[in-house]
Amino acid sequence: MSDVLNANTIIVDGKQRYYEPAPTNMNVEAFRQVVTSRRSVRKFTDKPIPKAVLDDCLDMAMLAPCSSGLQPWEFYVVRSKDKKAKLVKACMSQYAAKTAAELIVCVARTDRIGDYAQKVLHDWPTPNMPPLVKRYYQLIPYNYAPGPLNSFGMLKKAAVKVGGLVTPLPRGPYTSKDLDLWAAKSTALACENLVLAFRAHGFDTCMMEGYDEHRVRKLLKLPNGALPIMVIGAGERADDGVFFPQIRFDRKLFIHEV
Repeated sequence: MSDVLNANTIIVDGKQRYYEPAPTNMNVEAFRQVVTSRRSVRKFTDKPIPKAVLDDCLDMAMLAPCSSGLQPWEFYVVRSKDKKAKLVKACMSQYAAKTAAELIVCVARTDRIGDYAQKVLHDWPTPNMPPLVKRYYQLIPYNYAPGPLNSFGMLKKAAVKVGGLVTPLPRGPYTSKDLDLWAAKSTALACENLVLAFRAHGFDTCMMEGYDEHRVRKLLKLPNGALPIMVIGAGERADDGVFFPQIRFDRKLFIHEV
């Protein structure tokens, strides 16, 4: 049995729970138009993106799903003329970089897991944090730590391998590379939010993976725990900004019912 007490509280099986109903007035056709009209635009006009639009798109990017709510991402909006020229060069001087009104470097962070776990504990949005949730975030810095030369991670991997014979268990992350992948997945979701937000505002993007990572790291002075995921060029689509028709293979190659 469920009974709604107010806008944010519901009683389920005699227990008070947080309540956030799903909106019912969504426009799927408008969303479909945003998704289907998103293209990797290689050439932009010189029209600037209003600051309010840029900020709104970045805010929507940060609403992306993320592992344990830890938000392991950063977005560097490169505005300095000198730094922008160096970033364009690091992106092989491709048209999508040279003509973009804005260049945004999307970075995954693995070096702030402990800090952000503590921030979740500090910023928890309800008056009482469930004890199991509190314990989970207290243990995150240890559960995610690979240790020197991944030594702690290898011990965890061995323990999980044995325990996994008895019950299902999460397998990793164990090593530094596992952590890179963990952070990259959440950051890529935020990147997708970002490009769709630009498209909804009438602007376009190109998600560039063709860049010199060493030069990008040096330009932004990134620490070891920061991993550049992609550079996103954004702006108004030029008439000849899409170079070729979109290629998508038969859905049967990708979608399986098992």
